[in-house]
Amino acid sequence: MPQKRVIMPIDLNTKVSALPRQPGVYIHRDVNGKPLYIGKAKNLRSRVRSYFQESRPLDGRLGVMVRKVADVDVIVTHTEAEALILENNLIKELRPRYNINLRDDKSYPYVCIKNERFPRVFPTRKIVNDGSKYFGPYTSVKNLRIVLDTIRSLFKLRTCSLNLRQDSIEEGKFSTCLEYHIDNCAGPCVGYQSEESYMNVIAQVEQLLNGKTKALRSLLEEEMHDQADSMNFEAAADLRDRINALEKYSRRQRIVSNDFEDRDVFAISVNAENKIGCGTVFQVREGVVVGRQRKYLRGLQDRPLPMIMQAWVERYYSEATFFPDEILLADPLEDEEPLLDFLRQKKGRTPAIKIPVRGDKAALVRMVSMNARVQLDEYLLEIEKEKEARIPYALKSLQADLRLRSLPKRMECFDISHLAGTGTVASCVVFENGLPKKSEYRTYNIRTVEDGKPDDFQSMKEAVTRRYRRVLENNGPWPELVVIDGGKGQLSSAVEALKEVGAYGQFQVIGLAKRLEEVFFPFDSDSVIIPKTSAALQILQRIRNEAHRFAVTSQRKQRKKKTLTSELTSIDGVGEKTARKLMKHFGSVRRIKNADLAALADAVGDRLGTRVYSYFNEAAD
Repeated sequence: MPQKRVIMPIDLNTKVSALPRQPGVYIHRDVNGKPLYIGKAKNLRSRVRSYFQESRPLDGRLGVMVRKVADVDVIVTHTEAEALILENNLIKELRPRYNINLRDDKSYPYVCIKNERFPRVFPTRKIVNDGSKYFGPYTSVKNLRIVLDTIRSLFKLRTCSLNLRQDSIEEGKFSTCLEYHIDNCAGPCVGYQSEESYMNVIAQVEQLLNGKTKALRSLLEEEMHDQADSMNFEAAADLRDRINALEKYSRRQRIVSNDFEDRDVFAISVNAENKIGCGTVFQVREGVVVGRQRKYLRGLQDRPLPMIMQAWVERYYSEATFFPDEILLADPLEDEEPLLDFLRQKKGRTPAIKIPVRGDKAALVRMVSMNARVQLDEYLLEIEKEKEARIPYALKSLQADLRLRSLPKRMECFDISHLAGTGTVASCVVFENGLPKKSEYRTYNIRTVEDGKPDDFQSMKEAVTRRYRRVLENNGPWPELVVIDGGKGQLSSAVEALKEVGAYGQFQVIGLAKRLEEVFFPFDSDSVIIPKTSAALQILQRIRNEAHRFAVTSQRKQRKKKTLTSELTSIDGVGEKTARKLMKHFGSVRRIKNADLAALADAVGDRLGTRVYSYFNEAAD
């Protein structure tokens, strides 16, 4: 259902009304100035105002975001294309909570053509904005190595890091190295290769990196024939070997279409339960798949597929170095115009965006969609494995030693504490993944046992009853294991309580007897002895000791509180309620004794204040 709109503060409402009608980027901020959401717009005023209009339904996530908006910043751009680039850069820099988060989950390598005289070609994981060209990213290091090996076998490029200034070359400051002598470099450092010739080779490298193997092969074959006609048979043989290497590289690529078009094919797979998606793109050049890329998408709660696809495609092209003639999509975009405007500026003409439903192109889209699903499943499996790896060994050992049905990720333990049968208190402590979760600790002042007549069995029954009656009402959270500090008697009382409230069978319950560290199961007369060196016994002892500590601490606090208030309640007319009020106001009995009449009267009234003042001052006399 659409979220209820918030009434904007007058200053924000005025600000939105005064926004320009130009394209740009807007940033929603909270009361602390923290970015909540970043978006782009063709018309900033209309777009930002639409978030606060009841006529435009919002998904649940954006509805929550709108209620937090306290301010809006805008950055005006000349075109929507500029806004697209700026939006992506700001999202990556600021990481606002309510934007779709695209993650690689690792740093993928690129092939870099360095911006320098006689450019080097090398792999890198770091992109530097220095005018260099980057091709990729490559999701497989193996595929990257194949590309680099092919480049080295096809082209004679320098690998040194010398600063090859023209004056340094002319002055003879450099000498040929081993790479030149084994025919891997043409020797530009000593003037054996001109810059023009070297840059022609770099242009061919770019063709290969862009998947233009057919055009590159035609170029090399033409040059080979020219060399053969000129009787330069050694150069022609070298070109023949390079063509063979290119042919070997081309055979590694899978042909997916016979029209030899350049196209990118996008698909998305989303797991609604985990709110995670995987965006996949196949790069098809001259009819063959030359590469693929994926990104994992988070923060997809209630987001429609067109919005997710828009974010994925726009992010991809904001980082791309090659722009195809055709874009195939498995799902439509939310708005094609900003992307088309951006591609038109980058490519010089508008590429076709299609969602094929039949034929070879539709089959290609289905193949990419299937890959997206497989990659997402693998990613979710990796996440589960990581979670399992983080589970302490002690829990796995405990599950095995006690033959539990499920891993005891959440454990609860009960203990009873009293002083000679008075002031009985029960404690319940909670451990999650082997660690205490103190925010969920609870104490229970026992009401069904008469003071001075200790009854640990009845005390345990009351505590367990109150605990799991509330858990039932709230429908959880349920533990996998409950530990009762004590032997058969305490365990039987806990089981009886669980049956009465209807919670028995929801989890495994055991008793832990302290004398021999025996573990008892319901309705089983024989105990289980866990080895003293076992990690399972150590974690049971830890949660039992924590429950005992918490119970004793709570009981002492209660006893101390009663001791402090008992002197006050001995004053005529002062009951427990007034005593608590005085203790809350002054903090201690000593401060009450030292208080003047006006302060006491201010706390509990003139009549009672006078009695308290008289009691302590007469006693002092």
